[in-house]
Amino acid sequence: MLRIGAVSYLNTKPLIHTLAERLGDGGSLTLDLPSRLADGLRTGDLDVALIPSVEYFRGTDYEIISDAAIACRGPVWSVRLLSRVPVSQIKRLALDEGSRTSAAMVRILLHEMHGLQPETVSLGIDREPEDIDADAIMLIGDRAMHPARGTYREIWDLGDRWCRWTELPFVFAMWVARPGIWNSGNRERIDREALEQMLEATRDSGREHMETIAMEESAGHGLTKEDLHRYFAENLHFRLGPGERHGLEAFRSRAADLGLVPTTNEVHA
Repeated sequence: MLRIGAVSYLNTKPLIHTLAERLGDGGSLTLDLPSRLADGLRTGDLDVALIPSVEYFRGTDYEIISDAAIACRGPVWSVRLLSRVPVSQIKRLALDEGSRTSAAMVRILLHEMHGLQPETVSLGIDREPEDIDADAIMLIGDRAMHPARGTYREIWDLGDRWCRWTELPFVFAMWVARPGIWNSGNRERIDREALEQMLEATRDSGREHMETIAMEESAGHGLTKEDLHRYFAENLHFRLGPGERHGLEAFRSRAADLGLVPTTNEVHA
């Protein structure tokens, strides 16, 4: 049985909308937090997972196995920096504990654009941005997508800032396989080509049914169907093309320069 995991976030929905049905009795799909999925790949409890790019960089001999991914080529809406002071004056930065990838991205941008390496603190899922003592707050997901409360001097859409600054797309997550699954002892050998085709067919089906997915998910996230459909269709990009691969390598290199990920793990696909 093929064991697949995916992060349980809104932006994954088009990539997994029909995946459980396509797996049938031949596999299982687990939705979990990024750190737990990374642990599952490392321990062999999962064969393949849709994990954030930082978790991929921190793995050992992981392999990207599909061109289905979560990326952006401009404004992403769901990842934002809210600053109470001019960005160039940020000294204390609160990072949404839900994403290590976006946390690395904002630290890279602040360092490269303004020479900043601010003190960082964690913003817990159960804490409101207004209640934390920090010059700026990095938010992801639902909290970033809703109108900001409080007074902020600058608000950055971090996808837009990354793409403008680097002139490259940003890759948030991709399908990754652990080492050895193509020949795994007494288990049946996994057919790589069939797996790639299934993941990409699932992505293609999800893109075709974005309006349905938006209708199913919008109320639970406090968004309108129209807003959520626009998010899937305009803010997110679901194919790992040559530009996205260059963006992924640029992210890995810049994150390594700041000591945020190991220096030895290059992008493998």
